[in-house]
Amino acid sequence: MHADPFDRYRAGNSAVHRADARVKLLFALAFALSNLLLPDGAWIAFGLSLGLVVVATLLADLEPLYALKRSLIALPFALAAVAVVFTVPGQPLAGWQVGPWLLQPTDAGAVRFASIVTRSLLSVMGVVLLGATTPFPDIAHALRHLRVPASFVAVLAFGYRYLFVLTDEALRLMRARDARRARPHGSPAGPSPIWHASVAGHMAGQLFVRSLDRAERVHQAMVARGYTGHLPTLRRHQVRRVECLAFLLVLALLAALQASARMAGP
Repeated sequence: MHADPFDRYRAGNSAVHRADARVKLLFALAFALSNLLLPDGAWIAFGLSLGLVVVATLLADLEPLYALKRSLIALPFALAAVAVVFTVPGQPLAGWQVGPWLLQPTDAGAVRFASIVTRSLLSVMGVVLLGATTPFPDIAHALRHLRVPASFVAVLAFGYRYLFVLTDEALRLMRARDARRARPHGSPAGPSPIWHASVAGHMAGQLFVRSLDRAERVHQAMVARGYTGHLPTLRRHQVRRVECLAFLLVLALLAALQASARMAGP
């Protein structure tokens, strides 16, 4: 049994897949920054940003709603900003009486909250599209080419890699637990909640101890093979002229989007 729940790369041979990872990473960062800088209520600009993601998704030979579906994972985190509905000054809307408190939303607060949710989803869609068209090792090497500190990239790369290892280890522990809680056929009673809690505690401790032990063995093996803190690669990273032109074109579109959103107003 092997778990692969974190890798969202979708192999393909589209122009987006073949583009250099550095260019795609800068695309995603510029797109997220553009969404964060858009004013509240700039719905036309938000719609145009969504259109850019859809176009990029189609160019990557993915289904049009792929990035949107994957971005919904950010919705619970965006809902943490729901308090702005009641705290931003504006025209009062219909309120709710909750015990001795009156929850009074405002129109400006509702627009602020909807804008926050929209920004979050759009930014995550850009990151989802990056992960779907770029293998994670290429993203790590792109970070190094962009002068991100080597220690940060190494921690990020090893953390991502060993999420899979720890997940497999947890699955083995769960399989061992299931093998030890068998009961005779027809027996109405299973293990008690106290037993489950005790086993869960022991599993967490075992996973922690095994993680430390494996980390030490992996580090010793890497040092023995000449690891110096850098992650070598056999792939040649080269930015083509057409990719530079495409990046400049997207930057111009995002700048025009910012200017039009501020001139039009909410």
